[in-house]
Amino acid sequence: MRSEAEEHPTKITWSGMTHPGKARANNEDAFLALTFDAQELRYLGKTGDSTLHNADFVFAVSDGMGGAKSGEFASRIATEKIMRLLPKSFGMAAQGLASGFGDVLTELFNQVHRDLLKLGQSYSECEGMGATLTLAWFMPGWVYFAHIGDSRLYYLPAKGEMQQVSADDSYVGWLRRNGKLNEREQRFHPRKNILSKALGAGHQFVDPQIGAVGCNEGDRFLLCTDGVIDGLWDAALERLIREPDATPENEAPAKTIVEAAVDASGRDNATAIVVSLS
Repeated sequence: MRSEAEEHPTKITWSGMTHPGKARANNEDAFLALTFDAQELRYLGKTGDSTLHNADFVFAVSDGMGGAKSGEFASRIATEKIMRLLPKSFGMAAQGLASGFGDVLTELFNQVHRDLLKLGQSYSECEGMGATLTLAWFMPGWVYFAHIGDSRLYYLPAKGEMQQVSADDSYVGWLRRNGKLNEREQRFHPRKNILSKALGAGHQFVDPQIGAVGCNEGDRFLLCTDGVIDGLWDAALERLIREPDATPENEAPAKTIVEAAVDASGRDNATAIVVSLS
């Protein structure tokens, strides 16, 4: 997706926001923003900017599921596990090991899956606990991603239409990808929230979607949970990210998106991360 003639982006700007919504007492969503190099890992604030020269950046969203507060616990496990594995892989691109990113991300998802299954088998209050996980790993010129569940990753190229990069892991998502449903029909389908894949949740195997997107200056990315999708159509998401007039002055794009989704629906927790490259 990237022309070799174009310059790699050097600056990264991000914002993240989560909200429990109007109907739920607790928030089973979680999001993560961190940066790491060969020496250290640092958690990032909800908003900020930096350069891609000497460090990698990782952003992730997760939506937990399970009884009591196990869904909240599941999403937190999914995001916290990331910090233990990814820093060991810093500099893979510089070493010419790009083919290894898929292995690293697959192993990460497998580790989260095993942890959730073990907890679900060991504690009755954690039985059936599971989580979605959508992760984007930024470095100069490329974004590597991994995904399972129905949280989403969108790519908004500087030139061109917004694309949903992640594939919803559900029968209804499969119908949409194969042209058997449109966006409206998918949104109102009675089985839209039944997942065919997730971390934990009694699933025996993990088969995450792994991929890469070549990126240029002006490109943007959105990671979000299904509570955002429940409130906002794709066209509204793209408008809120692309059009300056759609976002109140000095307000972070992720905050605008989450609050708009909660205002429009609010039946579920809502979480978004917006990342811009320049």
